[in-house]
Amino acid sequence: MGEWAGELVGPDVWETCRELIPAGSVFAFLAEHREVLFPGSMFADMYPSRNGRPSMPPQVLAATVVLQSLHGLSDFDTVQELRCDLRWKAACGLGLNDTAFDPSLLAYFRRRLQRSTDPNRLFTKVKEVVAATGVLKGKHRRALDSTVLDDAVATQDTVTQLVAAIRRVIRDVPDAEQTAATWCTAHDYTDPGKPRIAWNDEHARAELVDALVTDALNLLGRLPERQLDEKAADALGLLALVAGQDVEIADGSDGRDGRWRIARGTAHDRIVSTVDAEARHIHKNRTRHQDGFRAHAATEPETGLLTEVELTSGSGADNHEAAVAQTLLADETEDLTILGDTAYGTGDLLEALETDGHTLVIKPPPLRPAVPGGFTTDDFRVDTAAGTVTCPAGHTKALGRPLANGNRQAQFKTFCRTCPLRERCTRSKTGRTFNVHPQYDRLKAARHSATDPDWQTEYRRWRPPVERAIAWLTARGNRRVPYRGVLKNNTWLHNRAAALNLRRLINLGLTRTGHTWTITPATT
Repeated sequence: MGEWAGELVGPDVWETCRELIPAGSVFAFLAEHREVLFPGSMFADMYPSRNGRPSMPPQVLAATVVLQSLHGLSDFDTVQELRCDLRWKAACGLGLNDTAFDPSLLAYFRRRLQRSTDPNRLFTKVKEVVAATGVLKGKHRRALDSTVLDDAVATQDTVTQLVAAIRRVIRDVPDAEQTAATWCTAHDYTDPGKPRIAWNDEHARAELVDALVTDALNLLGRLPERQLDEKAADALGLLALVAGQDVEIADGSDGRDGRWRIARGTAHDRIVSTVDAEARHIHKNRTRHQDGFRAHAATEPETGLLTEVELTSGSGADNHEAAVAQTLLADETEDLTILGDTAYGTGDLLEALETDGHTLVIKPPPLRPAVPGGFTTDDFRVDTAAGTVTCPAGHTKALGRPLANGNRQAQFKTFCRTCPLRERCTRSKTGRTFNVHPQYDRLKAARHSATDPDWQTEYRRWRPPVERAIAWLTARGNRRVPYRGVLKNNTWLHNRAAALNLRRLINLGLTRTGHTWTITPATT
């Protein structure tokens, strides 16, 4: 690990040009407190060996990464700022004539962070500063929200994915090149372009997809069995996924003649690109669809500070807002008021948060009647203790045994045949089946609480500020992630959150008094 020796190339920018650096800016703060905020000991575990040439001091790189994350710049543009902008030189401790370093050093530094025991240490350090100031003392609200971030690669169609996945197997798997030369005939996989067909001919496209899937299956099935390294195994696994996610048995096929077509509809958890196999197609709501990742955030709404963030894949139960919420709140030791929209209104999350002693101001999911303008779930009287359900017409049925998903059902089919309220209750030809969720009582209580005027006042006052925090996260072109994969982008998100929190603390009056951090609000 390189040590800061205090030897500058040219005059000290902070000492000679201090009046040119905007007071109260992140630049001025880092220039004055960089060594205290990011001491060298903080990064010692990232440089376990004493061999080789000393690295660029990690304090300089850490300050650079904070500014890069704050301004949303590429590695190249970041180094250009370090070379030409007095503010950046002062903040990172470079001399006036210092030409900075090669942009690849930023990539190496991030890689060391990602592979360390604490890849989010910059965010953790700023959280320690927040705790030292006491700015969150007495602030017992946390607002939760998420947003979708576009991926850093182009979405690929089925043909492009199949060709790219086959090429990757040929390149990375031993003996695959010889096998492909014999069994893969749909396309010349050494040709960097797409297959040459009449793309406006539907029949030609169908034949190509059929041939490519056949090539993929031949390659997967005819490779000699042998022990594979991680890179080769990943290539084969990706090809198997791509070959199966977008195709189905062709019309007129019995499933044994090897004829395929592009599937109707979109496969669950579909890979959208072989370049970034962790990006996913995401439905944020009924009208907004994106390819990328999901960013989750918890904020303290009064100060606007991000108390925790997390980036996950865009699909899967483990990446749902309600599942990640418990991770966002895991380090909270006090009883809080938790605010969230309908994405957080699941029975399991409500139960977990209530068990932890939190007060919930989470908007319940809307009730959707089976018939527009008809009866909703709350028009039925459900007694979970007695195991009965009474419909709006006054008929009572017993609940059956729990199904695989935990729900219990009450069948009203016999009563529906002559019921005068049927048109307002169900469209099913056989009659109404009423499902009772395992957390039915808790969910109904949450809907009842949401009608209270005090609850609504609390929600309307303190829930919207989280939207401002999300807007800060995605500002300056940061609606798109800069890297590939969950791990790299999760580290990037934490670095950006650290930079935003630091800027917010400075705006609140962050200073260093003696050996501790304090908030000294500006006087007017």
